[in-house]
Amino acid sequence: MPETIDRRRFLAGSATISAAIVVSGSALIHAGEAWGLEVNSLKPGTMLTLVKIARDIYPHDRLTDKYYAIAVKGYDKKSADNPAVKAMIEDSVMLIDGIAKARHGVPYAEIGWEEPRVAILKEIEAGPFFLMIRSGLVVGLYNQKEIWPLFGYEGESASEGGYLHRGFNDLTWL
Repeated sequence: MPETIDRRRFLAGSATISAAIVVSGSALIHAGEAWGLEVNSLKPGTMLTLVKIARDIYPHDRLTDKYYAIAVKGYDKKSADNPAVKAMIEDSVMLIDGIAKARHGVPYAEIGWEEPRVAILKEIEAGPFFLMIRSGLVVGLYNQKEIWPLFGYEGESASEGGYLHRGFNDLTWL
């Protein structure tokens, strides 16, 4: 006999599944993951789009949006320090959202599937905006020590005598 689900349990489960990043004032908030990101220079909607772009450039199912938000936070600081960078980011996100609205009727961050978002990014991948975002994400995302264990990286080994004496022969998957 199939399990019955009452309305309360259904709604609670639905809310968990559909939890997403929302713009609230000058911050991005993700209630499902219990984190928030204050935005000082860029528009919060721009930061939301940057988080989605970061996930599309370096997709990792194991990483929550929190780590992508941390990775793009540096662009808010760069924008505060450099009006030209701010203008480039805001204008580029406006362009990307325009392309998304023309094709899908919604801004980039609201497109539900990765494939059409990546198709939009491929159109701008040779431009200075994309190159800046992609190169900055390498450091902004992968230098977060909290995610290293998710990738099996144990950190530097020079202080422990190098990989020959720490981790050289402990691969269990190879």
